[in-house]
Amino acid sequence: MPELLLELFSEEIPARLQRRAAEDLKKAVTNALVEAGLVYEGAKAFATPRRLALTVSGLPARSPDTREEKKGPKVGAPQPAIDGFLRSAGLTSIEQAKVASDAKKGDFYVALIEKPGADAVALLSAILPKVMADFPWAKSMRWGAGSFNWVRPLRAITATFGTDNDEPVIVPFALAGIEAGQTTFGHRFLAPVAIRVKRFDDYLVALERAKVVLDSDRRKDIIRTDADHLAFAQGLSIIEDEGLLEEVAGLVEWPNVMMGSFDAEFLKLPEEVIIATIRANQKCFCLRDGAGKLAPNFIIIANTIPADGGALVVAGNERVIHARLSDAAFFYQGDLAIPLEHGLPKLEDMVFHAKLGSQFAMVQRLVNLAAEIAPLVGADVEKTKRAAMLAKADLVTGMVGEFPELQGLMGRYYASAQGEPAEIAQALEMHYKPLGPSDRVPNEPVSIAVALADKLNVLSGFWSIDEKPTGSRDPFALRRAALGVIRIISENGLKFPLQVEPDLLAFFHDRLKVSLRDAGARHDLVDAVIAADSNDILQIVQRAEALSSLLASEDGANLLAGYRRAANILAAEEKKDGKAYAGAVDTGALKLPEETALAFAVDAVHAAVAAAVAGDDYKGAMSELATLRAPVDAFFEAVLVNDADPAVRENRLHLLAGLRDTMHLVADFGKVAG
Repeated sequence: MPELLLELFSEEIPARLQRRAAEDLKKAVTNALVEAGLVYEGAKAFATPRRLALTVSGLPARSPDTREEKKGPKVGAPQPAIDGFLRSAGLTSIEQAKVASDAKKGDFYVALIEKPGADAVALLSAILPKVMADFPWAKSMRWGAGSFNWVRPLRAITATFGTDNDEPVIVPFALAGIEAGQTTFGHRFLAPVAIRVKRFDDYLVALERAKVVLDSDRRKDIIRTDADHLAFAQGLSIIEDEGLLEEVAGLVEWPNVMMGSFDAEFLKLPEEVIIATIRANQKCFCLRDGAGKLAPNFIIIANTIPADGGALVVAGNERVIHARLSDAAFFYQGDLAIPLEHGLPKLEDMVFHAKLGSQFAMVQRLVNLAAEIAPLVGADVEKTKRAAMLAKADLVTGMVGEFPELQGLMGRYYASAQGEPAEIAQALEMHYKPLGPSDRVPNEPVSIAVALADKLNVLSGFWSIDEKPTGSRDPFALRRAALGVIRIISENGLKFPLQVEPDLLAFFHDRLKVSLRDAGARHDLVDAVIAADSNDILQIVQRAEALSSLLASEDGANLLAGYRRAANILAAEEKKDGKAYAGAVDTGALKLPEETALAFAVDAVHAAVAAAVAGDDYKGAMSELATLRAPVDAFFEAVLVNDADPAVRENRLHLLAGLRDTMHLVADFGKVAG
């Protein structure tokens, strides 16, 4: 069957946009093909710095004929309804429709719409320019006198359609003054001549010969493997950086790995500063020696094969990196000369948010909140206040101004160098954490107190001005802040009830549900242990874990069945009687041994469960509930709840209410699915 080859050849596409653009191209084209009746077998998309490419295999030569029955209005319907039906069905007269009958609805009109298939090339010539015109680039541009937008100026379009055995047909269309053809170009420097291609297989081979690796994942593998081998030969190892690897793979079409070095004197700088400098300015990888220390070397990924073996490229990168590290050393020494607290007045000139004031105002609130939190997490109050006061001071340093991603970390370095206690210095770095699901969580009391205060300060502030995340929008990373609070509390086992407004508490509940579900918890079990006023994160997590363990056991599963039976009976009888049953059980009115056994079991378990819950022993509470399985089973085997004697019936309903309420001490079992 025929295949489509499409290549959009342009000036350099920003690396960060390439992978998404390739997926968007595949999705847009294949969706349009299916909509046009051209069902395909497979599709692959690719991106390099200068091209987006797509191959779609197993396409038919034309779309199939279609036959569709369109239901219309009833016979005798008003003329406007008839006219609308004729227009939508493409008919000129109602006589062209047939009449069908329905036993309930009577006679109605039906139009038989037959559409002949269309030639695939003709369909493609309409589909492809529309896809390109509507392409969802994050940023695009126009050039020349045209009105067409693309990420960078287009230079050529390849669009061929055909089988392996035939000369392919060029899909006829034009965009930005460029006619589609079958001519592409190789590497800008190593093989810049035009290349004529027919279909994907020869296109791929031709590009390889012209020093272009089409597949970005293959370019990444080449870079990774060659860099590892080069480093190993020198007794070094690459510092892994998946984001940088993705970026440099989008900067080169024919990767060539080389190694450079810098003055070992710069190793006196914090290694994070060196790595950030080399990464940001030259897109180079840093290395470690056999002892795990930062080495005075770096890996360069070039997009050429230098005639001199790379000496000129390496020397050029070394000069730039030396200059940038010299700048970093200047910033670092300048920052060290000024005590962190001397930078605090400058925070008054930094607006945090128009409605929340300056960074200094936020720091003042942070200090007060951290002081309140410190005793609750076992932190020294004065050290916590000091750490909170200095937490944002590095924002005005030269180094953080140059590399904002180092905020907090540089605060730790400067605080340590200036003689601050270790707990305070550590808190300056850790108060931002965790920044994501794989990031470290603060585990030292002062760091915990400041980190919790920082996140709660931001959340309560934005809630107070009604700036909350909506849909996918979360410009102030409030979801991340809430998840950070949850992780700090749960992973440190903190008894730390959240004292926040109900709306913000509900937001925490939503984030906690996401967190627990991501960790594998069943959504219904999470709902079962969260009440509207649940403000103890650790308690919710422990209840969910304990409930999951209980229901995974045979006793738990059977007890749940008994609970549902009891709850259903209670709901039906309370509705019928117009009152709730929650009174004490009259032991003198118990008639059968099975109901007596259940009554005494419920009383004993209720007390034991209440004590376990009070002691935060939720596994113990669930274990106590599990002992009810046998008396509950026996009760429903032998006892008729709706006894003819009204007093006996009411007493038994009180007993079931006692069972329900006992189980509700740890979770709302009514929300458990299954």
